[in-house]
Amino acid sequence: MKRILLLLICALVVSSCTPAINVINEESPGTGSYSGSGGVKEYRLDNGLKVLISEDHKAPVASFQIWYNVGSINETRGKTGLSHFLEHMMFKGTQKYGSKVFSNLVQKNGGMDNAGTTRDYTVYYQNLASDRINLSIEMEADRMANLLLRPEDVTSEKKVVMEERRMRIEDDPQDLLFEEVAAKAFTTAPYHNPVIGWMDDISSLSREDLLRHYKTYYAPNNAVIIVAGDVNPEEIMKSITKHFGGIPAVPVKAPPIETEPAQTGQRRLTVKKQAQLPFVLIAYHVPSVPHRDSYALDVLSQIFSGKSGRLYQTIVMKDKLAINAFASYSGLYKAPYLFYWGGTPNDTQSINRLESALFKEIDGIVAAAPTEREVQKAKNQIEAAFVMGQDSVFFQGEVLGMFETIGGWRLKDKYLDGVAHVTPNDVQAVAKKYFTRQNSTVGVLIPED
Repeated sequence: MKRILLLLICALVVSSCTPAINVINEESPGTGSYSGSGGVKEYRLDNGLKVLISEDHKAPVASFQIWYNVGSINETRGKTGLSHFLEHMMFKGTQKYGSKVFSNLVQKNGGMDNAGTTRDYTVYYQNLASDRINLSIEMEADRMANLLLRPEDVTSEKKVVMEERRMRIEDDPQDLLFEEVAAKAFTTAPYHNPVIGWMDDISSLSREDLLRHYKTYYAPNNAVIIVAGDVNPEEIMKSITKHFGGIPAVPVKAPPIETEPAQTGQRRLTVKKQAQLPFVLIAYHVPSVPHRDSYALDVLSQIFSGKSGRLYQTIVMKDKLAINAFASYSGLYKAPYLFYWGGTPNDTQSINRLESALFKEIDGIVAAAPTEREVQKAKNQIEAAFVMGQDSVFFQGEVLGMFETIGGWRLKDKYLDGVAHVTPNDVQAVAKKYFTRQNSTVGVLIPED
């Protein structure tokens, strides 16, 4: 699993015929090692649309991103996969821009576009030459308000989504195990359901379901626009106001996120599937950012990750029990999620030995704090990855979007500071607190012929 990390000018003079823009603030990059170009400027239109602009003039490129505050966490029983299905339908066109016209226009202008749905949000983005960014603004505003959702498109795209589930999940044994472990670990919280949805639910989704979801969540007051790169904020805001300002806000009432009750005993499951090798996965319930323990969990994950980490050096190189082993944590979720440990045994005879070896490593960090050198190395690696990623304007926008989703984009400036203050005792303390047997869910993939 890849860690996910990933991280104003004066008030505008607006003519009376355009909706007003409220300048919220001008925020410089945070203290510490993170550095940016021009800071982050935040605006909000009268209809509730928030806009974040990060100037970076190193190259004549820009990334336009629109983040909707809706994901699988907003879905109800029997309607799983709705957010992801709607993401597909957003490329099926409006009256003005027909099916595939959006992507074709972006590509003809030398750019690329894509989208993604997660448990917490849905994002659409285009990376373009900065002088073509108005193309994104116009077309994204159009599909925010005027999506067609033709019945014949819904029928054909449903088959595409179902095939995607078969290929990505049901025909990928390891991904299937991740899905089953998450479903086993969460009994009441909406993270129980996969983002792509359960197959039976996907097959039953209707155009009316999609239209209701679209009208409920695809509104300016439930979205954030992020523009990063070689742009002029004043010009960008004039264009955004022109195209998005007339879209009315709608009452958005997201369903409450159910709290997962504390786990009181280890849970286990076995998946038997055609596969070349077995797989072992252990998951623990842990908090997310900005909980103070999240920073120590991030450092702990880094200590055990990579070819220089504890797991690879011990389980793969020294004991030769597996061809890979990993520890994975991302705290960028709205609610508490999972810390994963796992690996691929050499053969089916090594499954139990690998599980025991993983628990031995986990018990080791519970019993004794890591060295100061291990902690400092992990913090340096986290900081380097975060800072070097800022060279990409897309990553700059992505970081703003992810932190905005979980609680506010300013959290990005506190992230490295939180990591920097982690001590060896902090790492051991979170291991003791969360890595208990009763808080674990164990999944094993056993290959079938």
